[in-house]
Amino acid sequence: SLRGSWRLGNGNGSLVLRGEVPGCVHTALHRRGLIQDPYYRFNDVMYRWISLDNWTYSRTFKTPFDVRKWQKVNLVFEGVDTVAQILVNNITLGRTDNMFKRYSFDVTSVIKEVNVIEVHFLSAISYAAEQSRCHKAYRIPPACPPPVQKGECHANFIRKEQCSFSWDWGPSFPTQGIWKDVRIEAYNHYRLIYFSLTSFFVTSTQQWSLEIESIFDVVSSKPISGLVTVNIPKLQTQQTFSVKLQPGEGSIVLLVNINKSSTVEAWWPNGHGKQTGYNMTTTFVMETGYKIEKFSKAYFRTVELVQEPIPGSSGLSFYFRINGRPIFIKGSNWIPADSFQDRVTCDTLRLLLKSAADANMNALRVWGGGVYEQDDFYDICDEMGIMIWQDFMFACALYPTDQNYLESVREEVSHQVRRLKSHPSIILWSGNNENEAAIASNWFSIPYADREVYMKDYVMLYVKNIREIVLTEDKSRPFIASSPTNGLESVEEGWLSRNPYDTHFGDTHFYDYSNDCWNWTMYPKTRFASEYGFQSWPSFSTIKKVSSPEDWSYTSNFSLHRQHHENGNHQMFQQIGRHFKLPQSTDPIKHFKDMIYLTQVMQAQCIKTETEFYRFSQSEIVKGEGHTMGALYWQLNDIWQAPSWSSLEYGGKWKLLHYFAQKFFAPLLPVAYEDKGVLYIYGVSDLHADYKMTLRVVVHAWSSLEPVCTLAKDGVTIKAQSAVPIYKESINDLLRRCRNCTRKSCVITFCLVGEGGLRSPTNHHFLSSLKDAVGLEKTQLSASVSQRDNIYIFVLRTTAIAPFVSLDVGNIKGRFSDNGFLMTKKKKVIVFYAWEPTSVKELEKSLTLTSLVDVF
Repeated sequence: SLRGSWRLGNGNGSLVLRGEVPGCVHTALHRRGLIQDPYYRFNDVMYRWISLDNWTYSRTFKTPFDVRKWQKVNLVFEGVDTVAQILVNNITLGRTDNMFKRYSFDVTSVIKEVNVIEVHFLSAISYAAEQSRCHKAYRIPPACPPPVQKGECHANFIRKEQCSFSWDWGPSFPTQGIWKDVRIEAYNHYRLIYFSLTSFFVTSTQQWSLEIESIFDVVSSKPISGLVTVNIPKLQTQQTFSVKLQPGEGSIVLLVNINKSSTVEAWWPNGHGKQTGYNMTTTFVMETGYKIEKFSKAYFRTVELVQEPIPGSSGLSFYFRINGRPIFIKGSNWIPADSFQDRVTCDTLRLLLKSAADANMNALRVWGGGVYEQDDFYDICDEMGIMIWQDFMFACALYPTDQNYLESVREEVSHQVRRLKSHPSIILWSGNNENEAAIASNWFSIPYADREVYMKDYVMLYVKNIREIVLTEDKSRPFIASSPTNGLESVEEGWLSRNPYDTHFGDTHFYDYSNDCWNWTMYPKTRFASEYGFQSWPSFSTIKKVSSPEDWSYTSNFSLHRQHHENGNHQMFQQIGRHFKLPQSTDPIKHFKDMIYLTQVMQAQCIKTETEFYRFSQSEIVKGEGHTMGALYWQLNDIWQAPSWSSLEYGGKWKLLHYFAQKFFAPLLPVAYEDKGVLYIYGVSDLHADYKMTLRVVVHAWSSLEPVCTLAKDGVTIKAQSAVPIYKESINDLLRRCRNCTRKSCVITFCLVGEGGLRSPTNHHFLSSLKDAVGLEKTQLSASVSQRDNIYIFVLRTTAIAPFVSLDVGNIKGRFSDNGFLMTKKKKVIVFYAWEPTSVKELEKSLTLTSLVDVF
């Protein structure tokens, strides 16, 4: 391995320092104290010079073996970011220009006992600009990001993380560096390069089988014969195959049939069963006398993307069947966890992914403007039952299709599919993010006469190249060309549908910031909602780390600088104003904190309304629309500390939205909505059996902790894996029944209770905007903290009903069992799960309690 400390220098040699590999220039400069935290205040713009310079990584290394004894020696880079020339002992081995490829250079004739390796980088910004200049035939938009993003141009001309040139939620840091492992490999006879396994269920024989693919580089000039033994002890399965490896690079595919007398436990998504994996050993014993032993985990699961006619509706369904069972997809969209990938550790990933699973998510979409994630990411998803919708890395742009570019993409796709296809968590390959929509809706104002060339390019890239490779490399999971797409309908229309947002086909992305987000009728009754969202600000403790006191206002230069979405801060302000009174505090810092709190309350309530709408639409067709089978809100995580659509802040802290998600994605949930003055409650269930339950509906006056009236409806059948209406009453009747109530003075809460401790979260339905609520009183909120083992108990007390009660312990890492809730009882017990050692004293000192009346 050549990991570790390298020499790093800039273009003119004026800066020389040590740089870690894997790593990048920014983190090296920061570690050596030569720059501040790149995320601090305006540093994204101040440090633009780093990305504009051309840096060189170099080091000497001793070869730990006798060079003459090996037939082949390779220098292997798992990832180079991005454009570089590679030299060993002053001999140029080759160049790199794709961050997502593995590069292997033959150094057999070059390597000595002591060697010098140099990696000369070229600025990604200059390279992209040059590539764009050279593409003279026609322009390939977009040239530059909108000015509000403070980004760099022509990201579509370089095979690099697209959002590293800026995005509407992230900064521009076009890094340079050796971002993954680099090593020297020496071998005689043969070497195993890729090893993958995919499972299939053969219906005719009712038997599971595994397809094992091994890709070798064979150095000897004649074929090598040998035996391969596959052993899965737990499944009493052992098979031996005789194989022959031909000279050069080639693959062998083995089909292992699982012993029929063994019971195979399938891999299930989170909330639907266990994530069983079986230890498997594959042993290669070749005639050359040396053997390879490969230890891996074998998982068994099937996936189908079902697109079929639906009775009573034009169009086609769009849902996933896992192991033969339709699964409602609940989750979010994943973006890179940091601008500097070397800072993303296994612990970072585990924390974020565990937070997703803890919020009852069963899926994430790895979005196409970031990176193909590291192996640890997919391993953790396998273990936690988080299904992955995997985009290829193309987003919100048109792309070139010249031969060099296509060849590079083909190698990238082939490498990534081989690397990732063994993961049961990955259930779908998707060609790009929003590029079908970009052409259909003409985002880039292309004259009608010129459209043909771009449409041809689109099919060339995503269908004739990417899709072809995926279908060749992986027959175990579905592929779609884009998102949003009309699925099979898009295919019918030559892969580019007239309206990829059609609710009758495929998936949709939906954003609307100008209408009232509490109004469910504004949302599309789509087959699958794969993106939708609203922004909020991260907590003050998160912002504080990268700002100074003069920045702590909603309208400061810093607050404007950090907002990369045109008019974003104002849109949040407007959406808050629809239902909440705006903060009145004259203390500027309290005013800022109150605004942050309100943006989080607004975001949580908006996405709750929209997600509940998608969940209650899963079993019905209304005016030809419905059968919604997926809700992936935008977005799960953050790349830095800034306003964004995320539910997890940079560093992993839960926003109120994430606490809401834990409830609105609960396996069992009553959901309410109003239509023409009538209140409807649906019972939504992901459980695999029907349950008889009691629906409890409680009406509270804002002015009292004593309920005004309570209704218990017994014997309600909650149907397995569906959403069914379980209650209906006109609001006027309800208000008459609860005599002292008006729309403005009362609120409804409701929950489902069953036998054996089965119960849903308590849900709420507001009868008016909270700015119009009558009887809401200032409340005394207090909390006492105690410790039990390694969890902390917060006992909360209130003197009046308190909406959106928020507990915040500043920088102490951890999460609460509930937050942002409507407190309708004098006392509530909350648990705090600490992610690092803390104490009762620290928690008491850091605790801030806020409810809606505290900010009016």
